[in-house]
Amino acid sequence: MLARAKINLYLHVTGKRADGYHLLDSLIVFAETGDALSAAAAERLTLAIDGPFAQGLESGPENLVLRAAEGLRQLTGTRQGAVIRLVKNLPIASGIGGGSADAAASLRLLCDLWRVAPEESALMRLAAELGADVPVCLAGRPSFVGGIGEEIAPAEGLPRCWLLLVNPRVATPTPAVFKARRGDFSLPGRWTEAPRDFADLVRRLSACRNDLTAAASEVTPAIRDVLAALESLPGCALARLSGSGATCFGLFADEAAARLALRAVQSRYPAWWSVAAALAA
Repeated sequence: MLARAKINLYLHVTGKRADGYHLLDSLIVFAETGDALSAAAAERLTLAIDGPFAQGLESGPENLVLRAAEGLRQLTGTRQGAVIRLVKNLPIASGIGGGSADAAASLRLLCDLWRVAPEESALMRLAAELGADVPVCLAGRPSFVGGIGEEIAPAEGLPRCWLLLVNPRVATPTPAVFKARRGDFSLPGRWTEAPRDFADLVRRLSACRNDLTAAASEVTPAIRDVLAALESLPGCALARLSGSGATCFGLFADEAAARLALRAVQSRYPAWWSVAAALAA
């Protein structure tokens, strides 16, 4: 199963709760690229990790994939086990929901493997216990997200387009970014009618922003270089930080333009991680 990369096309910080959690308004989509998970029946529950970004990831019980699996066992009452393999293709702590997407994919994967079918509402509650981005990754479709991640509404009718994802290979922990954030809160940026076409989508997104950009750039200054590089690429209609970073994305109308831009980035900045992918429907 593909654990698709999560992209925040915009992210507004709209407030802060008494318990310290920030309230957000965001349009989240998924790219046709990500980590890969597979599972086979076994007596015990274990996790093996490989892939280009496996180094530094623990495969013990605190890993979000195993926490999701154990939570599913408790939810359904099954005592089945599994050998889970995670191929880590996405950078760690990179603002594109790698761990959250992995946890969500493991829930879907193990429901199939173990032949269990919990109520979707119960599965969503389990996802929320695992992390703020896990519910929307479990939904797996373009969505407007509010609250601390628990309010999810489908974002219908987004046009087909392509994303160029670029990361300077610098881990950027989310808590550090929120700690560095300053300034006022924003109003929600969501809309009710679907964009007419790609140009209309870009126009609407241009009226929004990522409120964490300044803070993330303070934590990881290389973000400024990535955004500048994306903005200079022919065909890039919009360049923006995703989530708390450090991954940034460029929005392109079609595959040809995105792949041409990818080749330019790989040639000029070979040390960066970069990939072009379609926006998942």
